[in-house]
Amino acid sequence: MLGAAQAFGATPTLTGQSGYINMPSAWTEADGTFSVGYSYDSPYGDTWATATILPFLQVTGRYVSITGIPAFGNPDKNYGKNYGRYKDKVVDAKLRLWNETSSLPAVSVGASDLQGTELFKGQYIVASKSFGAGNIEASIGYGHKRPKGVFAGVRWAPLSAPQWAVVAEYDAIDYQKEIHAAQTGAGHHASGPALGLEYRWGWLGAQLSRHRDHFSANAYLAIPFSAREFIPKLTEPAYIKADAAPPRVSADEWQANGQHATALIQALVQQDFRNVRVEFDGHYIKLSLTNSRISNMGRAVGRAARTVLAYAPAGTRGIYITYTRLEQPIATYEFFDLQRLSDYLTGLIDREAFLQTVLVRQARPDDHIDNDHAGLLAEITDGERLQVQTGRDGNVVQVASEDREANRFKAAPKLGFFFNDPSGALRYELAMGITYDRRLDEGLYLNSALRLNLFENVSGVTQASNSLLPHVRTDIAEYKRGDRLKLNRLLLNKYVMPTERVYARFSAGFYEEMYRGVGGQVLYLPKDSRWAADLAVDALQQRGYRGWLDKLDYKTVTGLASLHYRLPYDITATARAGRFLARDEGVRVEFKRRFPSGMELGVWYTKTNGHDITSPGTPTNPYNDKGVFLSVPLNIMLTADTQSTAGMSLAPWTRDVGQMVASPGDLYDLVEQPRRDMNTFDGLGNFAERRDEQNLPAVNPPVDVMPNPWPLFRMRVEQSVKTTPTLPQWANGAVIGGSAILAGALLDKPVDRFMKKHQGSSVARAWNNVGKATPLVLTGAAASAVAFGDARMQNIGIISLESVVGAAALSIGAKHIAGRARPNEEQGQWGRAVNRSDASFPSNHATVAFAAVTPFAQEYDAPWLYGLAAAGSLGRTAGRQHWVSDVVAGGVLGMAVGGWLWQAQRTDTRSNVAVTPGAKSVGVAWYGSY
Repeated sequence: MLGAAQAFGATPTLTGQSGYINMPSAWTEADGTFSVGYSYDSPYGDTWATATILPFLQVTGRYVSITGIPAFGNPDKNYGKNYGRYKDKVVDAKLRLWNETSSLPAVSVGASDLQGTELFKGQYIVASKSFGAGNIEASIGYGHKRPKGVFAGVRWAPLSAPQWAVVAEYDAIDYQKEIHAAQTGAGHHASGPALGLEYRWGWLGAQLSRHRDHFSANAYLAIPFSAREFIPKLTEPAYIKADAAPPRVSADEWQANGQHATALIQALVQQDFRNVRVEFDGHYIKLSLTNSRISNMGRAVGRAARTVLAYAPAGTRGIYITYTRLEQPIATYEFFDLQRLSDYLTGLIDREAFLQTVLVRQARPDDHIDNDHAGLLAEITDGERLQVQTGRDGNVVQVASEDREANRFKAAPKLGFFFNDPSGALRYELAMGITYDRRLDEGLYLNSALRLNLFENVSGVTQASNSLLPHVRTDIAEYKRGDRLKLNRLLLNKYVMPTERVYARFSAGFYEEMYRGVGGQVLYLPKDSRWAADLAVDALQQRGYRGWLDKLDYKTVTGLASLHYRLPYDITATARAGRFLARDEGVRVEFKRRFPSGMELGVWYTKTNGHDITSPGTPTNPYNDKGVFLSVPLNIMLTADTQSTAGMSLAPWTRDVGQMVASPGDLYDLVEQPRRDMNTFDGLGNFAERRDEQNLPAVNPPVDVMPNPWPLFRMRVEQSVKTTPTLPQWANGAVIGGSAILAGALLDKPVDRFMKKHQGSSVARAWNNVGKATPLVLTGAAASAVAFGDARMQNIGIISLESVVGAAALSIGAKHIAGRARPNEEQGQWGRAVNRSDASFPSNHATVAFAAVTPFAQEYDAPWLYGLAAAGSLGRTAGRQHWVSDVVAGGVLGMAVGGWLWQAQRTDTRSNVAVTPGAKSVGVAWYGSY
């Protein structure tokens, strides 16, 4: 538990990272904390935002303005004249290596200005320890560049006034080496001691500090994303009460008189249920419905079940409720014992007893209820009419209405900001957004959106784009100069569920402000709830600047295949591969974490073959699209539940590379949250809204953390050591392997002469490329087995990855010892390599390939996998990178290590693995029980 000093130790510095005044500490804010603030430390003014995206990882983004120098040197009248002083975007990160213990300090490493202009680039390592009653803490660290050399800090928070703290530090920044230090005045500052006073009140905090020759100030707001909600639900509508139930009728009376079903539908509509359909066969009531307001699916189904109980005819044996989105079945809840259902809703039995009579499952197409009771619906009043609302859905004021079929109208003001254009650092637009969505037929919807610009200065952008790609986004200012009233969206969307776990959408019309077209999407949801896959294809034409029926000549077809995978800490990794808007092809990787409050914070990075030289991109280092996004569920800040969210993103807004068209209705977004609710523990969520169930894991799910992998790793190593082959086994293996290597050596010269003669042929080049890719492909297949396979395949996948790592390490060591020259070095068959670390014997590619396939070949009796590894590995001889004996030796080594680890661990399926891909790395962690 954090003491006063440790809590203050997570106080943001002037640059947003937790620490003292300028110097960092090893602490981070609590997991899920998002802080935003402004600091001024002449000549720097920092607007910053910091998020603890994992318990041990803190990331900061800041927008730094520097007084004393203009943004573009000597701006002329046309370029940069309204931009003001110099401004720079900076990204910092801090990784905590380990927590504080009774005897050891917490230790973290960090880096600033990770990419971009790198004006504030630096790295550091810091250790922090608390003392006394936890109200004193101190840190010492060492930095490279910024800060430079040894730095230190100390903080004291008096126990009698825990909101206050006194902080002191030794500032190790070399101000004389700051950008334009003489012009800005930074060069007049000196490193050395600084003293500050801090105050923290709830989410708010401030710091005032005195340096050797100047003052600095910092103020911030810290929001705990880990909190479930910030405001109590004081105006949440009550669920139906038992005494409000109508007199119970017989099953025959219910079927004979449609008014009873009408009354049930009317009661559900009044509780914000939409698209309600009801069937009763004399024994079971079957419903399909959605809820337009309640954010948790289990809670929505609980309210529906409570209402059905009140209206169900006597003798009803069970209730089936299918939750839908846009009339597409997502989850079905089956209740087999209505007495237990009633007892649980009234608190007479506990959750465990109730769960024995409930089935929560993936919906099927046959859960659909035919829309053949128009007469029933005709008698139902629409309920909510057009009205002025304040504080609803995150809007200050709006005019809105919604009827029983989810036909919606809304008019509300919209405010947008755009940063960092050379013709003006801040651009804005205030508009009135008008949307109208109407159900035309089953699964067929008309979606429209008008936008009336009231005030804006985005059209004042004067900087012409120098992008060599088709201008799919960089001409946005031209669209802002069009008509003030525009038709931004006019779409027909058809949604269908052709078979279980498959959803499809077909779309045609105006997708967004800049594009129109036709297209579709197919989504597959496997039984393993961790992943999903979809394919979206759209034929598009660029719309005209006026925003009505006018058009431009640019046409394209985009196609993106996406894989979504859920990792620990409720992180969703998404990889999209295919063709983007500017006809560039590549991959976009997204990571987002969902916090307990429902807030989502994420990043994306796109790598395509499109060369965007728009600054800061250059011909030698083109720009790759990237950014940060935040989604905020508004229910945590309102007094009543809502499904509405507010979103923002930070990314260059005049780019062409790696761009996507706005989706007409993304299917994964449609099912993601209901699917998460369905697969969270028992899938019931806050079903009965009882006080005694609020601490249940299904209502308040604990964070799915990634446990320490070391005990399981150590167990596997010990297990493998215990089953080390005996000396006779090693001897037999050595004889066979050595014989194979000697046989390969006899083929070294003739094979190399043949390859040298044909090395320019297309076949040789292709085979060489296959040889390069083989170990990566096979290792990726092993990782996929871990991610998507059953328990048996996951275990073999782990063994395969262990084999790859172990065999590769042995292969690298053998290279240094052997030091054999590669064939293309022309040193002869037994020549010495110029660089021993790049020696030829054995082949790393072959070692990794055979190590990856051996556990699978042994487990599944698939010797053909050895042939696959051999065919690929021999491609290294086609490029004259290896002799035949190098490949054979690598194969023998890989098979030996893979076979040994498989023999030792093949029956162990008690552990699993989490694979976290990054831009240039892949993180692997074991977890499980033993």
